[in-house]
Amino acid sequence: MDILIQDADIIRSTERFGGSIGIKNGKIVAIYRDGEAAGQAGQIIDAKGRALMPGFIDMHCHHREGSEPGFEYKETIRTATMAAAAGGVTTAVGMPNVVPPPNSLELLQRQFARYEQGSLIDWNFNPPPMIREEIPKMATSGIAAFKIFMVVDTGRSYPHMPGIGVHDHGKLLEIMQHCAEVNVPLMVHPHDQALMDVIEQAYWKRGERDALAYAKAYAAYDGVIWETAIATLLRLQKAAGCHLHLLHTQTAGSVELIRQAKRAGQRVTCELNPWALFLGCDWAAIQRLGSYGLSYWVPEKNVPGLWEGLADGTIDILATDHAPHTREEKEIGWTDGWKAHTGTPSIQFYRSMFMTAALEGKIPMERVIEAGATAPARIFGFETKGDIAIGKDADLVLVDLDEEFEIRDEDVLSLVGWSPYAGRRVRAKTVQTFVRGTTVYRDGEVVGSPGFGKHAHARYPG
Repeated sequence: MDILIQDADIIRSTERFGGSIGIKNGKIVAIYRDGEAAGQAGQIIDAKGRALMPGFIDMHCHHREGSEPGFEYKETIRTATMAAAAGGVTTAVGMPNVVPPPNSLELLQRQFARYEQGSLIDWNFNPPPMIREEIPKMATSGIAAFKIFMVVDTGRSYPHMPGIGVHDHGKLLEIMQHCAEVNVPLMVHPHDQALMDVIEQAYWKRGERDALAYAKAYAAYDGVIWETAIATLLRLQKAAGCHLHLLHTQTAGSVELIRQAKRAGQRVTCELNPWALFLGCDWAAIQRLGSYGLSYWVPEKNVPGLWEGLADGTIDILATDHAPHTREEKEIGWTDGWKAHTGTPSIQFYRSMFMTAALEGKIPMERVIEAGATAPARIFGFETKGDIAIGKDADLVLVDLDEEFEIRDEDVLSLVGWSPYAGRRVRAKTVQTFVRGTTVYRDGEVVGSPGFGKHAHARYPG
């Protein structure tokens, strides 16, 4: 063996035990439980007193850097994957709101080239399925999913830029049918634009435009813009038969709609973002942070339903929606929330936040591993990732579950240099991150190299 990680507290989605892990040529080749004699290795890592778990797979991460200049002043593939490595994320999947949106195989391959140059960890990318004849071509490139937004931004041209948004129901049905034909999942940001047009106009007529008004508008009528959109998408999925993956699950009503669809046998999965449980669900935080705290406001009454949905598997995976913006793009929200760019950086700390919740008894630790690593790999066809098992990639994270630390702006590796979670104390600190057996982060320092990351090819599940 090349490496033996010895005497660890090994945590998988299905079990927890003391033991050691052997690695050779980037793969897990041996698992020794306590009391079993381990084989020889060129390097031995003493993991006593620390937990070893699969690296997380972030299926929803805005890396900002496109194949042409545009939004790399917010983030680059290099800085995003540095933050990911520090947070115990070993595979990250980029979103299509870059310049240009890669809606053809040629543009997608140009986007891949940027990752090949810049990524420290393994990666994938979700293109927009906007051109019918390009969908089958892109489907053969190893993508994990397609992605569209059911939203048109008011007062800004980003992050939901023209060319990646669809809210016409007929067009949505066509896209779902095309995705079903090539058997590639379709990720959708749900949103009812017609309702939001009415809701936001009411706020503006009253002269309410700041970040707090924006938050209230998007949460209006118990999340009506989310739940009507999700209900429509679920009905269209039933007609088209595609694999629909819903983003931004944030209301208890949405969880129930998805639960019912799953009970009916529909091919539907969904995600939960950290801001829904640790940031946007606290009105005091929204008042204190304004647009810095928004993605969206999640009224507190939804939180029990979200935890329940995550615990019982209705919510399939954890994903960050890592969405960095500059301070200047957030500051304007104090006077006009509709001009501030929405989204928050989170990839560096979300694993620790969810594991802290597990240590506090809110959810089993094994379920956090399942939702953060094993389920994303299974759902999106990453056959060699997401678990500690012989033959899997050695994408691993060594963690000190007991070490508490404070999230600080000065420790943020994302290019924007700030975190809405600054000041929060969490546990489960990342000690060492391995991607295919190679250390990319160790003891507070990123040691991986840009370009080391490889395309994590998806093999589409049936």
